[in-house]
Amino acid sequence: MKSFFMNRMLSFLCKYNNYSKEEIEKLNYGLEGIYLTITKLVVIIVLALLLNIFKEVIGLLILFNIIRYFGFGVHAKNSSECLITSILLFIVLPYIFIKLVNGNHILYIISFISILTFIPFAPADTIKRPFNNKRKKLIRKILTIIIGIIYLICSIVIDNIILSKLFLLAIMIQAIVINPITYKVMNESYNNSKNAKKISK
Repeated sequence: MKSFFMNRMLSFLCKYNNYSKEEIEKLNYGLEGIYLTITKLVVIIVLALLLNIFKEVIGLLILFNIIRYFGFGVHAKNSSECLITSILLFIVLPYIFIKLVNGNHILYIISFISILTFIPFAPADTIKRPFNNKRKKLIRKILTIIIGIIYLICSIVIDNIILSKLFLLAIMIQAIVINPITYKVMNESYNNSKNAKKISK
């Protein structure tokens, strides 16, 4: 299915433009990313509908992507790994805390600890996007912490317990994806900017 989608889209794009080999490689990479994103979202949406947590999952995805924009985090190496991780983080985890856990006291504690982990670990880079600029890295760290604190405050002042949990879950998931242990479990290299400097030397 993936090959069919990519071949059809590439044929359509090449029909109107003459691309070099390098440009075609970039198009392939972009099309693969689009395909994986669409298929992952379809699976997550179907599962969310089946479990009756569709609105909650969409809200969580929005909140998480806002904080992830600044805090970054680990990326799965392949589509199956990405899908499994996404299901665990955006279906299983919210289902447990929204449907099975009463109250937010446990989440408050975990979220507060999660924000503390932003100090040493955010932002967490990847091999493809290492953070070589110390100033930009510091700015992203500060913004990640600020957003985490804002989310925590929102979760406390908001009367809606479900929305409150979504803010807290977004903080928790961000802490998970930037943690060095997560990188190790997923066999991804950590501190890629430092590793890049070592290689260059």
